[in-house]
Amino acid sequence: MADRAHLILAEALKTLEALHGADFAALFEHGSLSLGIFCPRDLDIQKPHERDEVYVVIAGHGFFHNGDGYQACSAGDVLFVAAGVEHRFEEFSNDFATWVMFYGPQGGERNGK
Repeated sequence: MADRAHLILAEALKTLEALHGADFAALFEHGSLSLGIFCPRDLDIQKPHERDEVYVVIAGHGFFHNGDGYQACSAGDVLFVAAGVEHRFEEFSNDFATWVMFYGPQGGERNGK
């Protein structure tokens, strides 16, 4: 799917399922943009990333810890995380899924020119 400009949720979920237990699958790249699907199961153990990122929740609900913030989130919500900031999803439903987009330079745009 990495060469496609039209991503279909059902196909993205099949790609992730084929990775046998993985919670993330990279799907598309263009310039500094990388897009994938993220479906944590049981526990979200991700670490801060080196680039800025945006999540678009596509299914389910839960809570999002972002730096010092903590908020409910559900399908349709858009969440921004600056590079290097501690973040994770918590208390999420079994059907939780989100698109995740990484973009910009290492260290985030606030550090870029």
